Amino acid sequence: MSGRIVVLTGGVGGAKLVLGLMQVCPPEDITAIVNTGDDFRHLGLAISPDIDTLLYTLSGRANAAQGWGREGETWSFMDALKSLDGEDWFLLGDGDMALHVLRSHMLASGETLSAATARFATAWDLGLKILPMSDDAVATHVSTDAGDLPFQRYFVEQRCAPAVRAIRFEGAEQAYPAPGVIEAISDPATRAIVIAPSNPWLSVDPILAVPGIREALAARKAPVVAVSPIVGGQAVKGPTAKLMGELGLGVTNQAIAAHYEGVIDALLVDVRDAGEGLDIPHAVTDTLMKTLDDRARVARAALDLAERIAG
Repeated sequence: MSGRIVVLTGGVGGAKLVLGLMQVCPPEDITAIVNTGDDFRHLGLAISPDIDTLLYTLSGRANAAQGWGREGETWSFMDALKSLDGEDWFLLGDGDMALHVLRSHMLASGETLSAATARFATAWDLGLKILPMSDDAVATHVSTDAGDLPFQRYFVEQRCAPAVRAIRFEGAEQAYPAPGVIEAISDPATRAIVIAPSNPWLSVDPILAVPGIREALAARKAPVVAVSPIVGGQAVKGPTAKLMGELGLGVTNQAIAAHYEGVIDALLVDVRDAGEGLDIPHAVTDTLMKTLDDRARVARAALDLAERIAG
């Protein structure tokens, strides 16, 4: 079945799925719409963690053990920063700095985040389109029992320890989808839209909060399939399970399906959880993505489910 594939994604888990899609589809047929609610300014630099994780993963540069950052990274900059009593809670590797410095320079020169991201993807010959959800600033903030925290303070500095009470996306109401985002979702040639197994509340909701994106998803013709981030009643990585508990939700696929109600047509779930209790179309596979073959398997299962829904 030919046609374009659109994937909504956050960082590590989403990047694995996009890499899997690139094994089963021509890269030029794939458009990744990436969360930028995690983006922030640090030491004067424009940092885009989820975009960078995608760039590193798809180019083979990602740290294999961590899933983020660069393989073989060195830390001379951080050592020099620490010697000057600079903030060291957010690690900036020497190689990683190249992306941040160049992106900051391009933005200061009047370029957009979309243009900078496209330049990096072209430089590394990735083949697919990587689109930020918006060129406008949208910042995820987390209301916790330790106070209001910008996302990176919560996620990196506090290691997700504070209990979450609410989440908001500053600037979302005034933001516009980046060029190409609505067009990709609405394109008659798009045969499937996949929501990666990224954190629904912290990585996917910021995308859906940008005016026009949720509406485009509601109006699209292509089937929308979400890959559940739940495996064996837990999250594979990150604070998803902890967050769901703090928000009063069961760590179940039913809760994931309910969260995406009105957006998705079907849910791909892990074999350890199966589809018991789900009242939407679903399929079951091993969704752990440890190897490249695993990633291709999950991508293929998501596309097969989309094809089944499309009839």
